[in-house]
Amino acid sequence: MPTKTREPKRNALYAQSGGVTAVINASAAGVIEACRKHSKRIGKLYAGRHGIVGALTEDLIDTSRESAAAIKALRHTPAGAFGSARYKLKSIEQDRAKYERLIEVFRAHNIGYFFYNGGNDSMDTALKVSKIGAELGYPITCVGVPKTVDNDLPVTDCCPGFGSVAKYVAVSTREAALDVASMARTSTKVFILEVMGRHAGWIAAAGGLAGKGNGDAPHIILFPEIPFEQKPFLDRVRQCVTERGYCVIVVSEGVKGAGGKFLAEAGTTDAFGHTQLGGAGPEIARIVKDGLGYKYHWAVADYLQRAARHIASKTDVLQAYAVGKAAVEFALKGQNAVLPVIKRISSKPYRWTIVSAPLEAVANVEKKVPREFVTEDGFGITAACRRYLEPLIAGEDFPPFKGGLPTYVELKNAPVRRKLATDFKV
Repeated sequence: MPTKTREPKRNALYAQSGGVTAVINASAAGVIEACRKHSKRIGKLYAGRHGIVGALTEDLIDTSRESAAAIKALRHTPAGAFGSARYKLKSIEQDRAKYERLIEVFRAHNIGYFFYNGGNDSMDTALKVSKIGAELGYPITCVGVPKTVDNDLPVTDCCPGFGSVAKYVAVSTREAALDVASMARTSTKVFILEVMGRHAGWIAAAGGLAGKGNGDAPHIILFPEIPFEQKPFLDRVRQCVTERGYCVIVVSEGVKGAGGKFLAEAGTTDAFGHTQLGGAGPEIARIVKDGLGYKYHWAVADYLQRAARHIASKTDVLQAYAVGKAAVEFALKGQNAVLPVIKRISSKPYRWTIVSAPLEAVANVEKKVPREFVTEDGFGITAACRRYLEPLIAGEDFPPFKGGLPTYVELKNAPVRRKLATDFKV
C-alpha cells in the first residue's frame, strides 16, 4: 500500500501597521504563541520589519529565534516590537506591481498565512492581498488582527488598543482636574487636554469617565461628531468658571466647525492621505483667551496616551492577546479574508467572546460615537456611553518594575536570509 505523503507545512507572516498601541505586542504574542502551539501545521512565523514595508522589500524577521520568555514579555511591552509603518497600498489596479511583489515574496518563503495587525486601511490591504493571491494562482490565507486606539472599527464591540488609551485619558483628566481646582483661585482657570480621534470621538468620550457626579470634570468634551459653535462653547466655559472657579475641557484633535472643516487643519496630509492636524488644543485655548481672557493651560496627550503601558487596561490586554490567538485558529480552520472581533455578551458583569467577521465588513469603514452617547447639549457623555466605556478600562495589568521603571523586552529581530535577487523600492 503506497505511503501517504504529508503536505509540506507552509510558513506564516505577521505584520504590524499604522500607529502602535500599548497592547499591540500582546496581539503579536497571541499570534506567535498560537503558531508555536500549532507547529505541526505551521512552519516558521516571520514578521515584516516595519510592517508591510518589510514584506515588500523582503526584509523579514525570524521570530523562531526568540525565546519563549521574550515572547511572553511582549504582553507587557508597548509600541511595535517588529516596527510598524504608515504605508497604504492603493487599489490593485493602481498598485498592482506592489501586490505582485508581495506574492513573489510569499512564494519565495513558502508563506501561506498572512496576519495583518492594524486598523481600517490595513484590513482593506489584507482583503486585497487575499484577492490577488487567488488571481495569481498562489492561495494565501489572509486574516486581519484588529487594532486601533481610535476605536472606530465597525462590527467589533471595541478595538484592542482603545481600552488602555481610554484609561490613560480618564486618569489624566481626573488628576489634572484636581491640580487645576487646587490652584484656580489665583492661577489657571481653564485646562484643555487634546486627545487623539480624527473623525471619531471615542477617546474624548473616555475623558468623561473621569467624573462621576454632576459638576465633576471634565466640564466640556468636544467631539468630532458634534459641530463646534463658538458662542455656546464660550457661554459654557464662562458659566463653569463662575460657578466652580475653573473649567476642564477634553477636546478631540478632529473637532470641526459648523462648515465641516477641522479647527486645527494644517493644510497637509499624512502617508494614508489623511488631513494633517495642527493642534486643536492650542486653537481652543486661543478661543478662550480671545473670548474670555481667562488664564489657561493646554496639553496634548499625543504619543503618551498610546504608549502608556504602565497603566494599561487589563481588559484591553486580555482582548489584544485573544484576537491574536484567534486569528491563527481561524486561519487553521480554513477561514480566509476574515478577522477576529470582540462580541459583548453583557455589560454588568462584562462578558465577551471572540467571533469572526469578513474583512469586507470592516475595511475602510469608520464607527462614530452615536448621538445617544452624547448629552443633548453636545458637551458630555450619557449614562449609556458610560455603561459602554467603563468595562473597557477595568482592571490593571502592571508591567514588572526594576529600579523604579518598567522593564520592557527588546527582541533580537534576527533577519531572514533573502531569496530574491531583485530589490524593491517603496
